[in-house]
Amino acid sequence: MLTALVGLAGALIYGSADFLGGLAAKRLSSVLVTAVAASSGLLVLLVALPFVGGVWSPDAVLWGALSGVTGAIAISLLYACLAIGPMSILSPLTAVVSAVVPMTAGLVGGERLAPVGYAALGLALVAVVLVGFVPEKGAVRPTTLGVLMAIGSGVMIGAFLILIDLTPDDSGLVPLVLNRAVNAAIMFSIVGVLAVVAARRRRVLAGAGGTGVAVAGFGATDATARATDPAAVPAHTGRRSRSTLTIGLTLAAVCGLVDVAANFLLLIGIRIGDLSVISVLTAMYPAGTILLAAVVLRERIAPVQWVGLGLALAAAAMLALA
Repeated sequence: MLTALVGLAGALIYGSADFLGGLAAKRLSSVLVTAVAASSGLLVLLVALPFVGGVWSPDAVLWGALSGVTGAIAISLLYACLAIGPMSILSPLTAVVSAVVPMTAGLVGGERLAPVGYAALGLALVAVVLVGFVPEKGAVRPTTLGVLMAIGSGVMIGAFLILIDLTPDDSGLVPLVLNRAVNAAIMFSIVGVLAVVAARRRRVLAGAGGTGVAVAGFGATDATARATDPAAVPAHTGRRSRSTLTIGLTLAAVCGLVDVAANFLLLIGIRIGDLSVISVLTAMYPAGTILLAAVVLRERIAPVQWVGLGLALAAAAMLALA
């Protein structure tokens, strides 16, 4: 029962973090948002580490650091595939793969459930698809590249879960500290490279006599600017641009704090329960994003998503019995 509650709570909080990250990414580059979120999360973990504790063993450091690498790859592939679209197909595909990979690893590794537990896992996977499915009028078929990136992102998320599960029980917050440190280092390195590329391209355009360079970057649209300039914000007047930047950075920082809370629950869930169960419950994270979007942004929840939410609760109850 406790494992199911922790898993569902973690999923909802993960979804909340994604919601905040999505709002921040409307104002800043998604790469910069990820880097800032990783840094704020690292700060909180460093503050909490003396109180929670953890042994700095070689295994804790190794698996924690590797989980940071897989996390950075997963996020990069996720943003890339969702940019290609359609999100209504690629988002649930990523979630399902992220559940299947660690679930398979757990079952192969010897985890066993009661018969109702296996039925619940299957029901939960169906719920993941329905919750993440957003019917779009005239939605196009996904490209092969988009599907491959969605699968790759799901595999990397699953690898993150497996690596955290491999950390010693006495490691406490150490694996999460290493995860955030490595993740932040990778993402800020990418931010630096993109900033250099953007600066060089602006100089080239300026040398060619171009006049289209705005505050947002060097492109003609906000989307283009955000894709190529990590500090890009919409091309408004100075005061509004600074305000947009501040709001975006604040949302990204809060996103990191919320994400750390979800990671902590994930760590607890893995310690007290089975990886196969926690991985499937965690994959229901789109539910948190959808519910917040409905409450805050007044977005409509499709009937198929309500069915998915109901199935998710039913699956959690079945897993609690298992």
